Amino acid sequence: MTVTRDVPRETSERLSAYAALLRKWNPAINLVSRSTLKDLETRHIADSAQLFDLAPKNAAHWVDLGSGGGFPGLVIAILAADAAPQMRVTLIESDLRKATFLRTAARELGLENTNVLSQRIEAAPPQGADVLSARALAPLTDLLSFATRHLAPDGVALFPKGARHDQELEAALATWRFTVQKIPSTTDPQAVILQIGGIARV
Repeated sequence: MTVTRDVPRETSERLSAYAALLRKWNPAINLVSRSTLKDLETRHIADSAQLFDLAPKNAAHWVDLGSGGGFPGLVIAILAADAAPQMRVTLIESDLRKATFLRTAARELGLENTNVLSQRIEAAPPQGADVLSARALAPLTDLLSFATRHLAPDGVALFPKGARHDQELEAALATWRFTVQKIPSTTDPQAVILQIGGIARV
């Protein structure tokens, strides 16, 4: 399994096993678009893995919102199992079928650092996350609202965004104040990861 960073053999084997599980479950649950399955390793896994190195080195709790098929949250949990064993990973997914997949995958992959909450993001208990992520979930304005509930005061949000990220930033700045760094995606020349902190309403 190739990702955007060097990983131990155990991590590579887990990523390969995860890809196999996702392909097995996808016809029944539609975890990812069928048209992207042939590019699963690049389009979803490597795209998710690039977030891992953007987190603070001392991060103890990573929370992924709307995890769906596990991107980026389950990929992060796999990488953390060997590279950051002190880090807990919480996946929040309201769709019960997808949450069942996430729990099954975490169990079969031996990810003892991972917890799945099958609740709506707005209803889940505040998580106090050191790192908060969400991929292809909602406009930035909505993600910032979720962040005020689940991100620790000094935490960092990592939100992958596509070609329209500047428009989303402009819209969000009408009602929010925050610091932001735009980090170019390693898998899509038009995409960025927004690294955001200091979130507060205007």
